[in-house]
Amino acid sequence: MGTYDEAEVGEMLHRRGWRTAFTVADRVGDWSAVVTAVERGYGSDIYDYTNDLYSRNWLHEAWILLHDDVVRRWTPPIRALDDRFRAATIDDDGQALDRFHRMPGPDLWWWRRHPRVLTGPLGESLRSAGAAGWEPY
Repeated sequence: MGTYDEAEVGEMLHRRGWRTAFTVADRVGDWSAVVTAVERGYGSDIYDYTNDLYSRNWLHEAWILLHDDVVRRWTPPIRALDDRFRAATIDDDGQALDRFHRMPGPDLWWWRRHPRVLTGPLGESLRSAGAAGWEPY
C-alpha cells in the first residue's frame, strides 16, 4: 500500500482535481449517506446520484496512497457500507447509468449498479433507461 497519511492524501487528491482536501472520515460519511439514501429510496435526480457516487471514487483513489495503518482501520466500515450498497442495488453492468454518465473502468463496480427501489426523479430516469426495480408503496 501507500505511505501517506490522511492529510497528505487529501491534499494530493485536491491537487489532482478534487474540489477540496477531503479526509477519509469525510468520504466515508458521505458514502454512508449515499448508501442510506439508496436503501430508503433515493429521492434526488440522476445528476445528484452520479455526483454522490464520486464519494466512493475518492476512497478508491485514496486507498493506493494511504498508509497501511489507515487502510486497516477504515477497511471494515467501508466494506460494510459496500455490502449494504450491493444489497440495495441491482447489477446491470452500468447499462442504465451509462445513458446519463460515461462509465468508468470496471474496477469501479458501484457505477455498474442501480438502486432496487426506483423512486422519485432518479427512478423515473433509470426506468426510462430500461432499469428494472420496484417502486415503493
